Amino acid sequence: MGELDRPVPAALGHRFADSSLLELALSHRSLTAEGEGDESNERLEFLGDAVLSLIVATELHEASELSEGEMAKVRAAVVNEATLAAVARSSGLAGLIRMGKGEEASGGRAKPSILADAMEAVIGAVYLDGGLEAARRMVLARWRPLIADRSAEPGGRDYKTRLQEVLVGRGLVPEYQVVGTGPDHARAFSAEVAAGGDVLGSGMGSSKKRAEQDAARSALEALGDEDA
Repeated sequence: MGELDRPVPAALGHRFADSSLLELALSHRSLTAEGEGDESNERLEFLGDAVLSLIVATELHEASELSEGEMAKVRAAVVNEATLAAVARSSGLAGLIRMGKGEEASGGRAKPSILADAMEAVIGAVYLDGGLEAARRMVLARWRPLIADRSAEPGGRDYKTRLQEVLVGRGLVPEYQVVGTGPDHARAFSAEVAAGGDVLGSGMGSSKKRAEQDAARSALEALGDEDA
C-alpha cells in the first residue's frame, strides 16, 4: 500500500493494523469505474455514517442535558457534508484519496461530497480495524469542540455552520481571528472571518463564540446569502 498508512494516522490518531482497510476507505468509485480498482469506499462510507452518528449522539447524551429535540438539532449541525469535508481537509485526506484520472482532472479533490464520503469511510475503517472505542477517540478528537460549541446555543441560528457550508461549496474554508479586550469580569470580543485571503465579515460579542457567530452573520450578509 505504500505511504498511505503513515500520514493519515498522524492526522487522525489511529494507526491501522490492517492497512488494506485504509486503502479501501480512500478509494473513490471513479477509480473502479476506470478499471483501476475492484471496490470503492461506498460500503465503508455507509458504515462510517452510522458510527459517526452513534458517537455524536452518545456524546450529546452523556455530556449535555439537552432535550431530545435540541440534541437532534446539534447532531444535524455537526454531522453534515460541510463539516465532514472541512474535517477531511484539515486532516490531510484530500491529497490521499485515490480517484480516477477523469475525476482528478475535474477537481475531485476539492469537491465537498468526495471529501465528506472519504471522511465517513475512514471512520468506518477505523471502527472495523480497532473497534468502537478507537473510532470514538478519533471522532471526538475532531468533533468534540464542534459539539460543545453548538450545544451552548442549540436553538440559536448557527451562522458559522451556514457560512462553512457556503464557503466549502466554493472550495474555501473560513478562518476566524478573535481579540478580547477589557477586564476579566467585563470582557468583550471582536472577531473577523476570512477566506481565500479576503476578510468577509466582522462582529462583536460577550464571548469568543458569539463574536464569531456575529462575524459569520456579517459575512453571510455580504455574500448575499438568504439565510443570513
